[in-house]
Amino acid sequence: MIEDQCGHIDYAVCGAGPTIVLVPGSCSTGAAWRPVIAAWGDRFRCVTTSLLGYGNTAERRTALDPSIQHEVDVVEAVIRKAGGPVHLVGHSFGGLVAVATASRNRVPLASLTVVEAPAAELLRDRGDQQYRAFRIMTEDYFAAFAGGDKEAIARMIDFYGGAGTFASWPPRARAYAVETTAVNILDWASAYGFALSVSALETIDVPALVLWGGVSHPAARRANALLGESMPRAAAVDIAGAAHFMIATHAQDVANLIARHVHLNERTADLVS
Repeated sequence: MIEDQCGHIDYAVCGAGPTIVLVPGSCSTGAAWRPVIAAWGDRFRCVTTSLLGYGNTAERRTALDPSIQHEVDVVEAVIRKAGGPVHLVGHSFGGLVAVATASRNRVPLASLTVVEAPAAELLRDRGDQQYRAFRIMTEDYFAAFAGGDKEAIARMIDFYGGAGTFASWPPRARAYAVETTAVNILDWASAYGFALSVSALETIDVPALVLWGGVSHPAARRANALLGESMPRAAAVDIAGAAHFMIATHAQDVANLIARHVHLNERTADLVS
């Protein structure tokens, strides 16, 4: 745990080796990375946290000020405690926060990995028609929640994972998603308020890897393809057969790709030094 003046922040460490900071997405905590960490064995020093409003990380956003920069403050605090430069990895909304962290450029990063970020505003910046898919989904989801549907968040989860995804989750995971619905709605305010553009991404001078699922929603695939195209030092990989929740369903594939990216950039750093 990090005791910060704005509230405590989840912080846990395991393993040894190059340091990887793992940022989970919405409706989850650092525990979401356990399948990937298990696939690595003891090859890396893994630092996990939780985003604002999840786990034991205190919320510091409000409906009037949902800026993603509050999330970046948390990730920067984790990186400073971990000791940089680190390999920063984010899944889903955590991936978008990782992009925002790299864009702000206040902490040292050895590399960046983004696992299917909800980069809707990049689609809007490009005038891509897939932007409407995100907006239609969230409008329907928000309206259902406001109307009293306690499981409204299932609409968002099934958008990402495919019909029936929410129903397939264990009861404890479904209950946590329902419990944190209001936080997730704030996450979407943060995401839509993040002015993500090609010109902004072009300033990120960090070796980057962008992953997305081969059977993910077309809007998610398109947004992440654009992320990969827009960052000057990025490589992009479509994981066949995977959808949005690939860090659980395709943990070995994700672990192998991140490990290769980390090792490549560790060797590059050694050569430079």
